Amino acid sequence: MILPIVGYGAPVLREVCKEITPDYPNLKELVENMYDTMYNAYGVGLAAPQIGLPIRLFIMDGTPFSEDDDLTDEERERLDGFKKVFINAKMLKEEGQEWSFNEGCLSIPHVREDVYRKEIITIEYYDLDFVKHTDVFDGKVARVIQHEYDHIEGILFTDHISTLKKQMIKKRLSKIMEGKINPDYKMKLFGGKKGR
Repeated sequence: MILPIVGYGAPVLREVCKEITPDYPNLKELVENMYDTMYNAYGVGLAAPQIGLPIRLFIMDGTPFSEDDDLTDEERERLDGFKKVFINAKMLKEEGQEWSFNEGCLSIPHVREDVYRKEIITIEYYDLDFVKHTDVFDGKVARVIQHEYDHIEGILFTDHISTLKKQMIKKRLSKIMEGKINPDYKMKLFGGKKGR
């Protein structure tokens, strides 16, 4: 089932999310719905607060990135079919060089900016069966995870850009908050208007 994505300005996007337990109601169905919602909006990641739930859960599927022309064969192979669920994630380490990538967000449609993040991360999380993992990721996989992890910490990608860039996108952010946009996917906008 496709759920509405919560738009910029909604208080839930600024909450530090709560951990969940294995008996969280309808968890598998929720994750399926999140994937349906993400694919419908052509996203590569989606966090629970983006559908209005302040819980430590996010998903990703790096497959769309595997079609980028600037990838090595190894990167392409790693991204193609890279699909994961992260529950109660805890970022343990971010290291390496900072690198820039033009990020967007399903909760902030029609806004993209270059964001600098560290290239390698170590993250602890539970999968959908509540098996605990500690993994190291790099490149675009790490990038998506960092972006989605920020969501469960109440942080948006726009928090990582310069004051000047923030000033430049201020009007676009206001339009999202006022519901004066027409996203091409189902949204619940702070101003009360609904997308498609």
